[in-house]
Amino acid sequence: MPRFAYRAKGGPREVLQGVIEAESQEAALRQLDRLGYYPLSLEETRSTPSSQTLPLSFRKKISSRDITLFTRQLSDLLGSGVPLVRSLDILFRQTENESLCKVIEGIQGFVRDGGIFSQGLARHPKVFSSLYTSLVEAGEVSGALEGVLTRLADFGEKEEETRIKVAQALTYPFLICGVGLLTVIFLLTFVIPKIVGLFQDIQTTLPLPTRILMTVSHLLSSYGWLLLIVFLIPIVLLRRGRVPPGTFIALDRMKLKIPLLGDLVRKSEIARFGRTLGTLIANGIPALRAIEVVSKTVGNQVLRQEVERAWREVREGVPLAESLAHGTQFPPFVTNMIAVGEESGSLERALFKVADAFDREVDRATKQITTLLEPFMILLVAVLVGFIVVSMLLPIFQLQGIIR
Repeated sequence: MPRFAYRAKGGPREVLQGVIEAESQEAALRQLDRLGYYPLSLEETRSTPSSQTLPLSFRKKISSRDITLFTRQLSDLLGSGVPLVRSLDILFRQTENESLCKVIEGIQGFVRDGGIFSQGLARHPKVFSSLYTSLVEAGEVSGALEGVLTRLADFGEKEEETRIKVAQALTYPFLICGVGLLTVIFLLTFVIPKIVGLFQDIQTTLPLPTRILMTVSHLLSSYGWLLLIVFLIPIVLLRRGRVPPGTFIALDRMKLKIPLLGDLVRKSEIARFGRTLGTLIANGIPALRAIEVVSKTVGNQVLRQEVERAWREVREGVPLAESLAHGTQFPPFVTNMIAVGEESGSLERALFKVADAFDREVDRATKQITTLLEPFMILLVAVLVGFIVVSMLLPIFQLQGIIR
């Protein structure tokens, strides 16, 4: 459908700019008239070649950081007294991410044509979560959209800060592991096969470590590509969700049983649960609806099932603290704090305290894991390289003994 860029007067001193879609210039003028705008100029626009020729799969993905930045900027614009449609138009023009730019353009057109902002966000569920749209809807109903957007931006920045903190803590150990693994693969596929020829003429049985090393080297040299494919197939299937039912929950249950890591995952999910539920309730979302929304944001399937079960029990009249206590994943501290919050009528405050407490626990657990992980990785790489060196030296020592 053709697109028309317009300049129009929305009031005695207000000049608006934007883009609308219409079948013809006359239809575009009729749309402006219905909106109460007096057109100053109206020109048909052409989409840039890049936006038409670039497939969606090759466009830059919309990250959580992009959404947080969009939310913060929109909150600042609304706080400065800029109307919503004009604010979206400004963000559409200054957003660098092409995929997000197209989404903002669609929402702007929807709102400009009389749609509700939260409904425009709900048309893009892969970009804006149910948590996001529910909070925006509550902000629209209460007339505090700017404040809700500010809280959403703060929430997103806190989540991003936690992710960055964990990523930074794990970068060094995984870098050591990656370099060590590449070194071992290089030795087994390029160096060892050339040395193996020196031992083939020895008329004696080679030591067991040497034979193991030669077998592994032969498998990697001859079938390395096949092993790589076998390794990648499960990863691709998991990412695309093409796995037997129950696979994800089995994997998540396994994560929770891993020493140290399972405790970190559980604490991180509980912190997110507390902050998300507290944010929803603090912004006027009814508790039952808030729990339903939160259940969709829990990443671990085991904890998600417990939250969904708690939602069903709360719907039947059971207090939230009691329903969570029926499970095994939420510790007594969490249920006790929530019980106190329910009794005192300050549930959101209790949930924020739970989130802050478990955020501190996540920081401590992360530092503990990285403190143990670094020497473990170094030791593992040293053992592998040492095994390769010893396996190559044993036949030489054996040959020296035969010669003597």
